[in-house]
Amino acid sequence: MNGLHIDVKDCSQCPIRHRAVCSRCEPDELETLENIKYYRTYEAGQPILWSGDHMEFVASVVTGIATLSQAMEDGRTQMVGLLLPSDFIGRPGRERAPFDVVAVSDVTLCCFRRRPFEEMMTQTPHIGQRLLEMTLDELDSAREWMLVLGRKTAREKIASLVLIIARRDSSLRRKLPADGMTFDLPLTREAMADYLGLTLETVSRQISALRKTGTIRLEGKRHVIVPDLDALISETGDDYDGGMIA
Repeated sequence: MNGLHIDVKDCSQCPIRHRAVCSRCEPDELETLENIKYYRTYEAGQPILWSGDHMEFVASVVTGIATLSQAMEDGRTQMVGLLLPSDFIGRPGRERAPFDVVAVSDVTLCCFRRRPFEEMMTQTPHIGQRLLEMTLDELDSAREWMLVLGRKTAREKIASLVLIIARRDSSLRRKLPADGMTFDLPLTREAMADYLGLTLETVSRQISALRKTGTIRLEGKRHVIVPDLDALISETGDDYDGGMIA
């Protein structure tokens, strides 16, 4: 669990303050959290946790993106989730990490020492309530990915991933998703292929197809512009209520 310590930051200036586990905390509760928190940064490709590691901390992702992976007996690994800004790492009451957590881009974590955080949860309902909401959101995301990985075409998978990242970026900016929205794609095409169970060639081909139809525009390899949000939603195979189009 190697990481680089960085200077303590002001909670009021935190980019994930409105979405993080502490989002509902009162000033006195934030002050208590200040006493048990610290920041760590990880470079792209650096492991944050290995499955089975003793969990010394729980944490919120402040910036960057990380992957959750699980190894199989024959040595193969499967990426089972993405951790985006404001997502929470660790579970109160669980001492061992259930998955490998690896930084995909440079990552900054706001960490809380696990035992004091667990004690604070019993005294601060705001934290427990918010963590429950985030856990339920994570469950919904897992169900969504069961659909993406199990039933969607390659093109629908790529469009769905782009839409998920676009929506999260808008949420962090406190904006509604809209035509003309722009964001940086945090994953390489290799990482997208691994996560979606596709080949690199398929990912590149489908991104090119979305670009040629005008569904997305690319500036460089990572900066994405969505001219028509409805067109992107249509490419995901989902209806407006989030279900698959019949």
